[in-house]
Amino acid sequence: MQDELDQFAKNDVWYLVPRPDNVNVIGTKWIFKNKTDESGNIVRNKARLVAQGYTQVEGVDFDETFAPVARIESNRLLLAIACHLGLTLHQMDVKSAFLNGILDEKAYVEQPKGFEDPYKPNHVFKLKKALYGLKQAPRAWYGRLTEHLLQMGFKRGEVDKTLFIQRTNHSILIAQIYVDDIVFGASSQKLLKEFVDCMSSTFEMSMVGELNYFLGLQIKQSKDGIFISQSKYARNLVKKFNLDSASHMKTPMGSSQKLSREDVAESVDNTLYRSMIGSLLYLTASRPDIIYNVCLCARYQANPKITHLKALKRIIRYIGGTTNLGIWYTKDTNTNLVGFSDSDWAGDVDDRKSTTGGCFYLGNNLVSWYSRKQNCVSLSTL
Repeated sequence: MQDELDQFAKNDVWYLVPRPDNVNVIGTKWIFKNKTDESGNIVRNKARLVAQGYTQVEGVDFDETFAPVARIESNRLLLAIACHLGLTLHQMDVKSAFLNGILDEKAYVEQPKGFEDPYKPNHVFKLKKALYGLKQAPRAWYGRLTEHLLQMGFKRGEVDKTLFIQRTNHSILIAQIYVDDIVFGASSQKLLKEFVDCMSSTFEMSMVGELNYFLGLQIKQSKDGIFISQSKYARNLVKKFNLDSASHMKTPMGSSQKLSREDVAESVDNTLYRSMIGSLLYLTASRPDIIYNVCLCARYQANPKITHLKALKRIIRYIGGTTNLGIWYTKDTNTNLVGFSDSDWAGDVDDRKSTTGGCFYLGNNLVSWYSRKQNCVSLSTL
């Protein structure tokens, strides 16, 4: 807790002032968390002081709040490009990132509990910079980081606003931003070192090293390519729903199985059902083999039946025997973008809508996939 407040002092986040009249003073709260590595080992205990942003008033305490966040497809595309260019990816974590964002609005917060000034207990802090929990904090941090990178000579992506590229005569450096996590790679060690030094001189970094764990993805880099998986998460998922001792299935769903609404069948607990769907959807970030089956079961979240729950449990039992599966990105590739799609043409039992699926490759590497239900479209319409 004291380390957190020391960061506030170092970043010149706030200063103590008498409590103003007719002003909304935002409360504060301590949040505690254990930070783990890719193996689930605790590497750091964190204490975070956050603002109770739900008490903020739009137009008074904040205006704009939107800040872009990288899509998972962008991260996989970066891995594929890194393989093509032969880059080794690294990562860095900005310590107390939001405390670097500069506020445009006037905002006041209460003194943190347990650390009140004994001589000025009724004073409040006026914020110079953003605080975790404020609605505009992500936007303020993104603005500060973007300004710094542009000054360093980076160019921001036209479509993905979290992608930054720096080119010199013979070298290239690519950086992908996800809030306070930065994944980057360069074709030149000199360019790589200059980037790390420049970022470290402006922001305090809590971790710099080769990319091995990012957004729940376990990433293994080798001379032949990159392998991503969620094996730790998959094992925890199977254990969470008490299916770790159940027999494993060879496929996530039977080839002849057809799910329907079954209005007269017995319903099951939709809270459990939705929890299982949400957990499985997160796993599809590295498991395209289950996306069709999970999306099919997700259609019945409003009123799930016993057959739907059995289908979900079969998927989890299949995962129990395939926890180490993932996606391999080979360096023997190119930059040709190729897409494949298919449809079952009015295959839904209830409303005769079609289910369409597709996947996209950059060279030999799979970067995106989807499965969705839609209305049938005639060829004449196309």
